[in-house]
Amino acid sequence: MLSVLLPTDFSHNAENAIHYAVQLLEHEACTFYVFNAYTPVIYHVEYVLGYPAQFGLGDAVRDTAQKNLDDLVSKLNATYKNNKHQFKSYARFDTLVLGIKEFVAAHHIDIIVMGTKGATGAKEVLFGSNTVHVFNEVRCPVLAVPSKFSFETPHEILFPTDLEVAYKEENFTFLKTLVASNHARLNVLNVSAGFELNEKQNLNKEKLGSIFKNTAFLFHQYKSMELTHAINEFQVKHKINLLVMVNNKHSFFENLFFRKTINQIGFHLNIPFLVLPSAK
Repeated sequence: MLSVLLPTDFSHNAENAIHYAVQLLEHEACTFYVFNAYTPVIYHVEYVLGYPAQFGLGDAVRDTAQKNLDDLVSKLNATYKNNKHQFKSYARFDTLVLGIKEFVAAHHIDIIVMGTKGATGAKEVLFGSNTVHVFNEVRCPVLAVPSKFSFETPHEILFPTDLEVAYKEENFTFLKTLVASNHARLNVLNVSAGFELNEKQNLNKEKLGSIFKNTAFLFHQYKSMELTHAINEFQVKHKINLLVMVNNKHSFFENLFFRKTINQIGFHLNIPFLVLPSAK
């Protein structure tokens, strides 16, 4: 059974991601943890230090959060009626990223699905800061769903890679589940600088093929093209439903996303984006 964390701030953006997750995993046995991290606008230092019973403000915020969670769970149960799925709700006094990090460790979460508003203009960042922090600080697969994206079964999945890292099967546990349950095709895209693959890259390519040997696995190579342009072009040409990357330190992924100049990325993602942590 998969353990799925669904953070929510009760916005349309967050609820859209929750509905996406439930539909995406329709055929998988899942426990969905609908999670809200709340912080009262004004609170006493003593409340933070562990004495909430003495103060009414924090308790009122907690009670409101829990009621909203319970209402959301009732709505999900009534909408989907899937006997493979169960929903549990948790309201927690914490910052979002720290709360998620601790919850993932305590409940052995397999995947986090969260909404992201994404970029709407040339000078805006690709993802909201919370999403980027979760990508960077939580060792768990994270699926970010754009706020305006309506559910589509991910039949075509794009996985760009420089093939410089020796991937391990444990990197891809969730992705393999996703590919199999949705009868999806995994498109591996390598963008070169005009050179042929070296020995290490060829070995890593073979390893990927071995990991996904029982699935529809296709390898594509673009030469002499900017990575972001290649992703955009491929996404449009092949009607990609899901983008996947592995967050390997010192890889092109880190250079592309985890830097202060994130707003210079050059493309605005309008499909769900799955970030897989690198193997330890």
